[in-house]
Parts: sequence; structure tokens; C-alpha cells
Amino acid sequence: MSTPFQDPDFLRDPYPTYEALRRNGAVQKLPGTGHKAGYVVTGYSEAKQALADPGLSKDTARFFAGKETSRSLHPAVSQNMLATDPPDHTRLRRLITKAFTPGAVDRLRPYIVDLADELLESWMPGDQVDIIESLAIPLPVTVICQLLGVPAADWDRVRAWSRDLFAADDPQRIDTASHALAEFMAALVSAKRRSPDDALLFALVAARDSDGDQLTEQELVSLAVLLLVAGHETTTAAIGNAVLALLQHPDQLELLRSDPNRIESAVDELLRYDSAVAIATWRWAPEHVRVGETDIPAGSPVFVSPGAANRDPARFADPNRLDLERGDAHAHLAFGHGIHRCLGAPLARAEVATALRVLLTRFPELRLAQPADQLRWRHSRLIHGLESLPVLL
Repeated sequence: MSTPFQDPDFLRDPYPTYEALRRNGAVQKLPGTGHKAGYVVTGYSEAKQALADPGLSKDTARFFAGKETSRSLHPAVSQNMLATDPPDHTRLRRLITKAFTPGAVDRLRPYIVDLADELLESWMPGDQVDIIESLAIPLPVTVICQLLGVPAADWDRVRAWSRDLFAADDPQRIDTASHALAEFMAALVSAKRRSPDDALLFALVAARDSDGDQLTEQELVSLAVLLLVAGHETTTAAIGNAVLALLQHPDQLELLRSDPNRIESAVDELLRYDSAVAIATWRWAPEHVRVGETDIPAGSPVFVSPGAANRDPARFADPNRLDLERGDAHAHLAFGHGIHRCLGAPLARAEVATALRVLLTRFPELRLAQPADQLRWRHSRLIHGLESLPVLL
């Protein structure tokens, strides 16, 4: 997709670019996407339609069949559950749904709170800390690793490989990380077979070994890799984006400081205002399909931007304003829509809310340690998030 991902101004604030694109049409043809010209969707109603449209496929293996490519992504990454259509997608998703229901997440909340408290235990008023490095990364990484049953000694390696998968400007780095993660997970699956436990990964191993029709070995490894990566990368970005947004809007920050009970409901507006997902994992049109008022020819890739859709003035009044009392913020598309809507949304919401609660209640003088325009943002096509967020406590 042709977008200015190396432009620091775009990485810092992509919304003027999204707005300019949307003014020229909610669905627009791109000049080229490698194999065939594609389309980018920036309007809210059009994005919601595209995200749920069965006429758009997620089966990227089918799209690339017979096409030459210089990439060498491991199949466990390139052909995961996100890159499948029903009935395979339905079968795979059913195996893990119970682990991420609101009820299951509620049972995890005490652990998430204790972990957040532990991470902040050594922080003192007046200190300078990096919110990304010291809270936004370790909180969701630790939770998903514990849930899956990844040994603590491997968390740092897993975290590094996961970040490499989103290195937009380095395809070789992405491909290398995909093989490292897949090989690690295959070895961990073997270890779970030898030493069963009560973690989610062993439950998947048991499902595979009891009925091969439920899950192939490659699907087992692929599903584990997807859960590991998707279970923390976007949440890390969401926590950082939310903290920055509040620090840049003192009136909204004061609302939460004066009444921490507002935090749970405020998460939706924070997710809408600065979505961690810039561009959703892409779709393509096996046959001609119409999105909004635009005809998409057969074979065309389609890129949906939740970040752009969440700032569409046709759906959200005064969309560039952070308003924690906005009544319709829950309609945001930060978690997607339709059958591919983020399975881990309840867990991500709980982690973002917990991070904000512990920060705001412990450190009422929290403020940026450097000007916002000097902050470093990640070079990623999928994720809009900070590399670091230094603050004074």
C-alpha cells in the first residue's frame, strides 16, 4: 500500500492524511500494491461494511497462489486464523473463544491488577519513566504469556520477535522473526505434550491430539503464534496512545482523576480517538464486489483503516476532539467488526483500563517529560503506536 510510513509527521499524526484521503472519496483506488492495484477504505460506514462483507476474503494463501514473491514468511504467520475464511475460520475461532469471553477476563482481572501494581511498585513521584517500556509492554506481554503457558525465561525473546514482525521497513527482519517464533512455538507445543499443565496452549494441544479434525499440527502452531502476538502488540500501542491523549487533554484527564470510576467507559473514546490499528489485516475480492459507492474489481486487495473510520465526521460529531463523555464512542472500529472482530477485545479493554487506573490514582502529577512532537513513533503499517513515552511522575 502506498502510504508515507517513513514520514515522521505521518507516523506522529496520520489523521490529516486520512482526512484528505476521505475528502476525495471514502473508498479510493491506490496506484499499486505489488500484484494488482488495490483500494483503501477510510469512511466509517464503508469500513464497517468491508470488515463484515463475505464478498471480501481473508484467504491470502489463495490470493498469492501461483504468484511469485521474494518473501519467506513462515506459514504459521502467513496462514493464520486471520488469513482464513469460513468454515476454517469458524472452526479455529471456536477453539479459543471461551478463553476471552467477558466472564473469563473478569476472572483474570485480579491478576492483571496485581501485575500492574507490581510493575509500578518501585516508581516514585518525581521519577522519569518510559510508559511503553515499563508498563505498556510488560503488562500485556506477561498476561498473554501466562495465559498461554510461555515460560518466563522466554518472555524477552518472544517480545523481541513479536516486535520484529511489525517492522514495516524491513521485510527480511519480518520473515526472520516469523520463522523464529514458529520454531519456538513448535518446540513449546512439544514441551506441553511431555509436561501437561492448565494453560491455554496445552488445551489446544489436547484438542489437536484428541481429534485431528479439529486442528492440524500446523494450525495449532499458527494459532498459538497468533494469540501470542495479537495478544499484546495492539494493547501496548493502545495503552501508550491513551496515556498520551490524556496528557495532551488536561480537561479530560481531570475528569478521570476526579472520578476514576469513569475509566472503564472512557476506554471506548480513547480507542476511537487514537486507534492502535492503523490498517486492518488486508482483504481481497475473489469476485466483483461493491463497497459503498465504489466497485471493486475481482482480484483487488482492499485495505480498511479503522483509524481513519473512527475519525469520520459522518459518524462521529467533531471527531478530532477527545470527549470522554461522548455517548456513541462504543461504535468505534478499533477492534474491527464482523466475524473477524478482535477476539481479545475484552482482555485488551481490561488491560488498558487497569493501566490507566493505577497510573492516575498513584501519580496525580503525571506529565510528559518531553514535547509531544519529539516523541518517537513505530514504523509499522498495521500498528499506530509509540516507540517510547517518557513521563515525569
